[in-house]
Amino acid sequence: MGREQARHLSSARRTMIFVNLVVSGIASSTLSTAMNTALPDVTAYFGVDASIGQWVTSGYSLAMGVVMPLTAFLITRFPTRRLYMAGIGCFIAGLLLSIFANGFALMMVGRVLQACGNGVLMSAAQVVILTVYPLERRGAMMGTYGLATTAAPIIAPTVAGLMIDAFGWKSIFWLALAIMACSLVCSAFVFDDVLELQDKRFDVVSFVESVVAFGGVTLGVGNIGAYGLASVEAGLPLLVGAAVCVLFVVRQCGMDKPFLDVRILANRSYAVSVAASMVLYLVMMGSSVMMPLYVQSVMGYSAVVSGLVTLPGSLATALVSPFAGQLYDRMGIRRIFIVGAAALVASNAGMCLLTLDSPLWIAAALNVVRNVAIGSLMMPLLTWGTSNVDQSKVADASSLLTSLRTIAGSIGSAVFVGVMTAVAASSAERYGDGALMYGMNVSFLGMTAGALVLLAIAL
Repeated sequence: MGREQARHLSSARRTMIFVNLVVSGIASSTLSTAMNTALPDVTAYFGVDASIGQWVTSGYSLAMGVVMPLTAFLITRFPTRRLYMAGIGCFIAGLLLSIFANGFALMMVGRVLQACGNGVLMSAAQVVILTVYPLERRGAMMGTYGLATTAAPIIAPTVAGLMIDAFGWKSIFWLALAIMACSLVCSAFVFDDVLELQDKRFDVVSFVESVVAFGGVTLGVGNIGAYGLASVEAGLPLLVGAAVCVLFVVRQCGMDKPFLDVRILANRSYAVSVAASMVLYLVMMGSSVMMPLYVQSVMGYSAVVSGLVTLPGSLATALVSPFAGQLYDRMGIRRIFIVGAAALVASNAGMCLLTLDSPLWIAAALNVVRNVAIGSLMMPLLTWGTSNVDQSKVADASSLLTSLRTIAGSIGSAVFVGVMTAVAASSAERYGDGALMYGMNVSFLGMTAGALVLLAIAL
């Protein structure tokens, strides 16, 4: 079992495994953002206010941040087929709890189980693809898989809005349940144990440190928007998380068989891919939150119009991701990296210049350019980074990169919304009704600065 078996997989068997990874990946990744649209309905159903209800989404992100470091250990310790099916089973259990929950607390338990299952599925899928396909095909296959991890979460809020209007908010979970049940059955027949296992001991101290470190940082960042950076709710988790993160890194560097091998960051190419992915996620998640706010809060249009404005960009991401993977296989990362980063700079800079009189189609067009840039960089950066580490360290590389970019995305969501709100409040007297627009311009200026950092890394 392991790498030798992966090399001798038939083309048909490899394709069946890949299709199963993509289908289950789309279903699980969709649930990370689809609940944003359902938030008003969920809060009304359970009788909680918005500050409590938002944990449906932020709690999911927190659980993902906590579980990702653990997946590197699980992937190298348990057989591939059994682990992947367990991930689907965990996700299904979470869906059932959320569907039949009679209280918000039980609903949140379901969301946490979904996040844990998604963390296992995402990490395992990436490592399986990077293992079973030869180096010259990894870019194309990871690009196609990018439909699940990048396009699906972006399109999800639009699709969720239509489903909620037609069938109610629980229909989102019912659809995901049907897909994941089929995926579980298929996995039992098509999956093989294609990843090599390692004799690693479960280190309780490392696991606890990773939970406190990644969980603390994610929780603190998530609370910035509601409470401010200087608050106890945001500042304390951040400080504790950062301090324990240092302890975690020191402990991993001193272990022969670390829980999560952070020493792979000494590989220059991998370190660059991690830094670039973090900056990309920072800008991407910031813009994904800001665009609906721009259309609805700044311009005063409905949620339906907001979905129509952002939909072309979402479709662009879906279309460009597989194509970008093929380009990566042909020409490597450098030219894709430079062009993508430059497009990201231009699209965010364009948003800085919009006014209340600007037609919506300009924002929609800029959003398309931005999403093309994101779609062309997301999976090629991950593929390039993980392809430059030793094969035995791919699980650690994938989990570490995914964890860090998830945290960076949380920072982007919190910081850029906070910037817009703070600038709008401080300039209300000067700009009047245009204060929110000015705040949005300044927020996108910050994203432009982030995109310039990405371009500098590329160059």
